[in-house]
Amino acid sequence: MIQLKQTPIGKIPKDWEVVRLKNICTKITDGTHRTPKYVEKGIPFISTQNIKPFCKGFDFSQYRKYISLEEHKELTKRCKPEKGDLLISKCGTIGRTKIVDVDYEFSIFVGLALLKLNKKKVCGKFLEQLLNFEPFIRRMEVASPGSTRKTLTISAIKNLLIPLPPLPEQKAIAKILSTVDKAIQKVDEAIAKTERLKKGLMQKLLTKGIGHKEFKYSKELGCEIPREWTVLTLSEMIEKKYILSHMDGNHGELYPRQHEFVDKGIPYINANQLVNGKVDLNKSKYISKEKANQLRKGFAKNGDILFAHNATVGPVGILETKLDYVVLSTTLTYYRCNPEFLFNYYLMYYMQSKHFQNQLRRIMGQSTRNQVPITTQRKLFFIIPDMEEQQKIAEILSTVDKKLELEKKRKEKLERIKKGLMNDLLTGKKRVNVEKVSNEVKNDM
Repeated sequence: MIQLKQTPIGKIPKDWEVVRLKNICTKITDGTHRTPKYVEKGIPFISTQNIKPFCKGFDFSQYRKYISLEEHKELTKRCKPEKGDLLISKCGTIGRTKIVDVDYEFSIFVGLALLKLNKKKVCGKFLEQLLNFEPFIRRMEVASPGSTRKTLTISAIKNLLIPLPPLPEQKAIAKILSTVDKAIQKVDEAIAKTERLKKGLMQKLLTKGIGHKEFKYSKELGCEIPREWTVLTLSEMIEKKYILSHMDGNHGELYPRQHEFVDKGIPYINANQLVNGKVDLNKSKYISKEKANQLRKGFAKNGDILFAHNATVGPVGILETKLDYVVLSTTLTYYRCNPEFLFNYYLMYYMQSKHFQNQLRRIMGQSTRNQVPITTQRKLFFIIPDMEEQQKIAEILSTVDKKLELEKKRKEKLERIKKGLMNDLLTGKKRVNVEKVSNEVKNDM
């Protein structure tokens, strides 16, 4: 049985300590408080957007800046990040923490705190795990003053209380959790690879088709497509009965008020429920059948394609339900296909493609309002192969989607395992066999 003691941060094992971060660091500071002069090439300048815990290196997918070597040398007189240091996000996503695991030089902005660790007292990889543990993220958020833009101060970081196991146990805990992190990263890489495959297939299948040798230029879409294919506006598709019904959701005085939602009833669908080409009915709010009967439109049925046209513009999903209907909010439109001419899964994939999404971006670029109203949707262009080819294209892309779904479920399972291990090991609810793990750890830390 694990012997516990009561401390200011709750019950922890008797042989653990409670310390402030300043007691296990040789220095705690932050990045430059002034915006540097950016250059095309030079020394990487790291901000909160580049911090991704438990992953090798920095994340440059959304943000990449450089400064000159001269400015870097000046900045590092006060704040010089080195391998093995810890970085903590002080603003934005408060508390996001990452160990420095790169060999190259870089400087940091004011939004990041830099912790130089006393390695005789603390294992950096353990501290990275601990500070990214949800209870400690919440404590850092609570310690961040401000109503709109919260900032975690250096003083608050220095005085943050943490539990500290003996150093060998820290290393053993870090080893176990890092093993799961590596598995998650491998799955992330597999997901990214499959997503690239899908993107390439969509580009090829929706412009070249399957087995075509003759092509024509589509001035409407600005690309070549197979000669046999047609390009129609949504209005033309409705007129030709390719689309049997096209309708948006409820708004104005008929929009359900907060007190009209109930625990069980008719699902009321919003744009945030369109995820990976599907409609997540588990996230639904509900209205009563009586309230639904008062509405005049927005009744979507099984097999309809739902499109987010307001606020969040672009997501698409196919509705799969055994219910007679669901009700759409003002953010959504449904497209009901005529199965004689238009395969609903093909339409969904086309609406996910760059041909459709680029049309949406052009429309929104001409307006200050982030929406594509139903009347504007009817001017959009759609590529229509024959029914047999629609089905073949959809079948190929569906196979890739199934692979993606399996990979994402694998990641979710690993994340649940990691969460459970963090809850057990970082609180001392379960102790690790230090001797067993330490032999594996010696060369890794």
